[in-house]
Order: sequence, then C-alpha cells, then structure tokens
Amino acid sequence: MEKVILIVDDDSKNLKLERDLLDVCGYATIQATDGKQGVELAKKRKPNLILMDIMMPVMDGYSACCALKKDETTRKIPVIMVTAVDFELNRKLAVEVRADGYITKPFDRRQLIDTIRPFLS
Repeated sequence: MEKVILIVDDDSKNLKLERDLLDVCGYATIQATDGKQGVELAKKRKPNLILMDIMMPVMDGYSACCALKKDETTRKIPVIMVTAVDFELNRKLAVEVRADGYITKPFDRRQLIDTIRPFLS
C-alpha cells in the first residue's frame, strides 16, 4: 500500500520541492498551506506521516503539532518539523509539542528520506 505524506508549508516553492522529492521516492503527497488546514486535512485523510513547517500564518507548526498530538484520531501520526531555523530552542519546543523529528532547510533528498523512512516502515 502506498504511503501518504501530508506536507504543511505556506511557501509554494517548498511545497513543490518536498512533493517532487517524495514523488520520486514513490510516496503519495497531500498538501496544506497553514497549520489549521494541515490539522483538518490530517483528521480527514489520516496520512502516514506529516512534514510540518514551523513558521506559518493562521496556525504555526508548533500549535498544529500540539493539536494533532492531543487528538485521539491523529496522535499516532508521526510529525516531522521542517524549518529553516536551527536554534536549540526550536528543537526543544518541537520535543515539547511531541514532534517525532526535526529537519532543517535546505536539505537534500537523502536527508529527507533518512529522516522519514524509520517512521514509514
């Protein structure tokens, strides 16, 4: 069965890059452009994994991750925080909201696949 990954990012270039990298590796993708939309889509579609940007309008990635982890229907979906900001505080906040991983932009295909593969086996 094909694995579905939800990409949540407000930057259309980042969405396209991540989608293209994942498509080449055989993953299906769905996309949302803010945290609120991402939470709603995750509840409806139940993806196998979520790649969540941190800084977004409407609802940021931390708030979205927290909402997903508190909800019975989405709490077990792995959430990988994806951000251009690599501060220790951001990593600590990701752990506090129970994110399952953290990857910084820019990244290459190998980094992305190595980060997500353990959650999709």
